Amino acid sequence: MTVLERIYDAARQARKKIVLPEGGDERIASAAARAVDENLCDVVLIGRPPAHVPIPDTVEVIEPRQFERFDELVDAYVELRRHKGMTHEQARIDMLTPLRFSAMMVRLGLADGTLAGAVHTTADTVRAALQIIGRAPGTPAVSSFFLMVLPADSKRIAIFSDCALVASPNTEELARIALASRTSLETLTGETARVAMLSFSTLGSADTPEVERVREATALVRRLDPDLVVEGEIQFDAAFHAGTAAKKTPQSPLHGDANVFIFPDLNAGNIGYKIAERIGGAAAIGPILQGLAAPANDLSRGCSVEDVCAMLAVTAVQANQP
Repeated sequence: MTVLERIYDAARQARKKIVLPEGGDERIASAAARAVDENLCDVVLIGRPPAHVPIPDTVEVIEPRQFERFDELVDAYVELRRHKGMTHEQARIDMLTPLRFSAMMVRLGLADGTLAGAVHTTADTVRAALQIIGRAPGTPAVSSFFLMVLPADSKRIAIFSDCALVASPNTEELARIALASRTSLETLTGETARVAMLSFSTLGSADTPEVERVREATALVRRLDPDLVVEGEIQFDAAFHAGTAAKKTPQSPLHGDANVFIFPDLNAGNIGYKIAERIGGAAAIGPILQGLAAPANDLSRGCSVEDVCAMLAVTAVQANQP
């Protein structure tokens, strides 16, 4: 069984309700139909789907202005944003926008998670999630990751983080991204995390402020979670390839078998995952958000129906965690 098949099975067992704000998009509507047919999750579409896409009766379709609990969502939004001067008049306008409407459904427990980005930008998707769903308690920052399914072995998977959201993480943010990514890997795959704090330096081979930030973040991770297998600063090849690890880092607990790779900044992360995807042939699933009070994930605007189904399954599994 591949990693994706395991995630699909976990989603079927969780049986969560995921709301899709972009119901008018053909890919989203088709994925909703497929997800329900394959029992991945229950689905709510916001907006009328294209007429040529057959939608099962079990897919709930909602037009925000006709929703019977619309006033309840408006009142909750006013209360949430009162400190920003929100009025009922403005709230009624805002709640007609699918991203905010969907996020409020999740906040009020009318759905377990939300997934968008086929039409909207990452900035719009994340903004609605942060403003309405909010961060999980004790989470200093929301970050993102990609599940990377490696082409040579579809049973092996890795997390790359952060490749989409936090541009220049400081020491604490980098450590928190590592800890969040550890949880994400173990939640989605059941594997034990082995974390590599990436750099162009390996254990003192270079000494710059950028390298020192990774060292300090690694030390903080170890203090916060002494049982976690983590190494840093470390180059990618020493973290990934056993032969290289034996030469460069023979005492490292990773032994070239890391499955969580923490990039030092967004430049490195975004470039790295796209090289792995386009040249290396890895399948990149995401970006997946971590650190929110409830799942709200992002899609690439170039996503396929298969991509949406995979992200629906991931969102459902995330929603099943306490």
